[in-house]
Amino acid sequence: LDVDIAQLIHAGPKDQLDLTTNTQPVMLTVGIACYRAWLAETQTLPSVVAGHSLGEYSALVAAGSLAFADALPLVRFRAQAMQEAVPVGIGAMAAILGMEAQAVREGCAEVAAATGEVVEAVNFNDPKQTVIAGSKAGVDKACEALKARGAKRALLLPVSAPFHSSLMKPAAEQLRVKLAATSFTTPLIPVVNNVDVQAESDPNTIRDALYRQAFGPVRWVETVQAIRARGVSHIVECGPGKVLAGMVKRIDADAINSALFDPATLAEVKGLLA
Repeated sequence: LDVDIAQLIHAGPKDQLDLTTNTQPVMLTVGIACYRAWLAETQTLPSVVAGHSLGEYSALVAAGSLAFADALPLVRFRAQAMQEAVPVGIGAMAAILGMEAQAVREGCAEVAAATGEVVEAVNFNDPKQTVIAGSKAGVDKACEALKARGAKRALLLPVSAPFHSSLMKPAAEQLRVKLAATSFTTPLIPVVNNVDVQAESDPNTIRDALYRQAFGPVRWVETVQAIRARGVSHIVECGPGKVLAGMVKRIDADAINSALFDPATLAEVKGLLA
């Protein structure tokens, strides 16, 4: 990558770390480091894996479908293509809190029809949190409309592009070419994908799902439900934080879920699963 990932993580500088072309490889690296620490400590494979947005690439690495060395340049390419698809300031994303997903979908559709702007529900994070994305004007208008309809809050997100919206289609077309040139194999363990909520085994089908994910929704609520339907009792987030663990708790309070991001949490998770 011509960049020292370890240096970026430990020392920055922050402005370089905040560039999406660096942030995404760093997130991948940290997620896989946490996962490999778990494997080294326990020698226990999970029964199923999944990842939220960029995390799907980490999940495919964890499942042995995608080599880490191939994933790094792939996610950097993805980040660059997505950033270039929509100039900074033209697109936006916002989190809509305290409203059912279907109501968010309907509100976005009405705003889009009335204004001609692009605004879509793109991340279904938990039953009462849906992220919308599109043009800045479309997202602003949708935030106003959804708050008027009863949403508790509508928070603009500090992101540089309207990820997972149809405005990412040009980036997805570039990504499709890159995916075709990247080696994928059948996963050793199931990977539940974002766009179809399916665990695919055929490398070409995996590539196609990643292509469509770039301009399609992250169906996280359904993903967690699908994992639980497989009989999974414990869900462990591997990565720099515990955002997904919080989402899992709000999706299914009966799931035993944890976040693994440092030696202390590794010991804690190991104890839970002993």
